Amino acid sequence: MPNLTFYIRQDQMPAAQSLDRLTARCAQLCTKILEALPENIHIIYVAVGHGTGHPAFVDIRYRMSANRTPAVLEEFMQQLDKAIQDHTGLLTRIRCFAYAAQSISARH
Repeated sequence: MPNLTFYIRQDQMPAAQSLDRLTARCAQLCTKILEALPENIHIIYVAVGHGTGHPAFVDIRYRMSANRTPAVLEEFMQQLDKAIQDHTGLLTRIRCFAYAAQSISARH
């Protein structure tokens, strides 16, 4: 874990090449800043009908650990915001949610 889910307005969904580059950058941020194992990183893009708010929203869920301090998460969000701007040009709301390892039941 972490899981990054991008909800992007259907009419503003970037081209596949841009999403490929963003995916690579997000994976790099997860491994370098959050110290996640590559096989535990999940990144998905969901095209949505837009109601209100920013044209894109990122929901990030990750397992709590001693190294994922508020300062580390702030750096991660700053770098993620820059990557999103660089690869999509979209203003994105970013929200991170931490879970204690013992609170997670998972399979595969």
